[in-house]
Amino acid sequence: MGLRNPGPEYEGSRHNVGAEVVSRLAAETGSTFRRAPRCIRARVAAADLPGGRAWLAVPSTFMNESGRGVVPLLRYYKVPVDRLVLVHDDIDLPFGKLRFHFGRGTGGHNGVASVVATLGSESLWRLKVGVGRPPGRMDPADFVLQRFSAQERPDVDRLVVAGAEVLRTFAAAGGEKARQEAGEASARLGIARPEPD
Repeated sequence: MGLRNPGPEYEGSRHNVGAEVVSRLAAETGSTFRRAPRCIRARVAAADLPGGRAWLAVPSTFMNESGRGVVPLLRYYKVPVDRLVLVHDDIDLPFGKLRFHFGRGTGGHNGVASVVATLGSESLWRLKVGVGRPPGRMDPADFVLQRFSAQERPDVDRLVVAGAEVLRTFAAAGGEKARQEAGEASARLGIARPEPD
């Protein structure tokens, strides 16, 4: 599940990079998003991945209501929670870095917090996509709603491709291999940079 805000005004924003990763994987597998069944507030695509059939999804809700799209989908498709991966932006990771892990807190991310609250558990896999800290005293909420700059976009595109590969690895070989792939991909990309003072 790639977290996002729906609507053209949010396309290309830092907050929507998780949905970009999932959409990239859908494109690579020739999958097409459609409305989820039974008025579930999400769009879904069926993808054949190395580990079998996978459901790729993006919520149709705004970020802070993401749980309303995620949890009903898990129930409808009978997907165990330990096979769920939330893909989302993270301002506490340097721009250009990927991190894959299980559990832990929400890190102040409203979309993750909504899913955890609706699910009643923090026990899920997450692929974090580093978007870096806001400059100066900018409000983080404003920062994540901004689009990536023209200078950042080529690196973001590479990061999105690498994120899709991490999801493929998870489907084929599980969480620990995906965690390793995320670390190796970050090193290969070489675009993570230290935060400004």
